[in-house]
Amino acid sequence: MMKTSLSLVLHTAKVMVLFVSFTVLFYIGMVWLNQEYQSYHRYDEPKGMAVKVSKAVDTGEDAWLERLMLFYLNGE
Repeated sequence: MMKTSLSLVLHTAKVMVLFVSFTVLFYIGMVWLNQEYQSYHRYDEPKGMAVKVSKAVDTGEDAWLERLMLFYLNGE
């Protein structure tokens, strides 16, 4: 009885140590990813042959209906 309960306690301690270790490793990985992407500037000017996108020109009263039909047809 004593040997089985001691074995159970040791097995539980091993599982707990593994759980805590993997949790700490996961946390360190998440902090590393956060720091890596913290310095990533998404809104910098593009390099190369990039073209600036501008607002679409309103073509008249039925423009909203045309856009709605495009939405339904293409799923955009």
